Amino acid sequence: MSGTGPREAIFPTRMALTNTKLRLKGAQTGHSLLAKKRDALTTRFRSILKKVDEAKRKMGRVMQLASFSLAEVTYATGDISYQVQESVKTASFKVKAKQDNVSGVLLPAFEVDRDPSGSDFNLTGLGRGGQQIQKSKEVYAKAVETLVELASLQTAFTILDEVIKATNRRVNAIEHVVIPKLENTIKYVMSELDEMDREEFFRLKKVQGKKKRDAATAEAKKLQDSKAAEEDTGDGSTAPTNLLEEKDEDVIF
Repeated sequence: MSGTGPREAIFPTRMALTNTKLRLKGAQTGHSLLAKKRDALTTRFRSILKKVDEAKRKMGRVMQLASFSLAEVTYATGDISYQVQESVKTASFKVKAKQDNVSGVLLPAFEVDRDPSGSDFNLTGLGRGGQQIQKSKEVYAKAVETLVELASLQTAFTILDEVIKATNRRVNAIEHVVIPKLENTIKYVMSELDEMDREEFFRLKKVQGKKKRDAATAEAKKLQDSKAAEEDTGDGSTAPTNLLEEKDEDVIF
């Protein structure tokens, strides 16, 4: 029998066949859309992966320079951490978050908002080491910007990885489970409907044959009755006689 694979338990009717065909069409359309979404996300994922690799390499170089510049400041002026902590009142770096829409997936993006007026330790190192402090300040500012960029890329990378996995599971489920199941159901319903049509055709042939046999039997019986009636009529008839030639018997009173 057709449709021997996994199928839905439905009653084989014309309406069920139409509904199943519509569901199959919807599943194929959904599979196509999800496949396009997966391709778009994969393309963006690879682009972000390349940027993450570049940002990590850049972060390593920047942090190396920042460590050297801090060592120079420490060598020239000593420990200035307490001076920086006492002089800073407001943050000179602020992080702004926004969202980037990629095929219906919202990816967070972080941006650095730098306010130079927020730095209150401009006079630090005025006596000695001012140049090293300014250089270290710029290098660490660059390191913070690189770190925020890396955090944005890494967050988008993680979210895209999870979404791509979920989309792949959906695509594979529709392709290997839903669509074959609906196709098997359609084959089963069509085979059952064809079998019902054959049974109906055979039943009609049997009915028509019985009607023909009944009609032939009735016609034969009618002909037989007509023939018997004719035979009965032939046996009861007498030849015409001449009344003048007939002699009456004598009557004795």
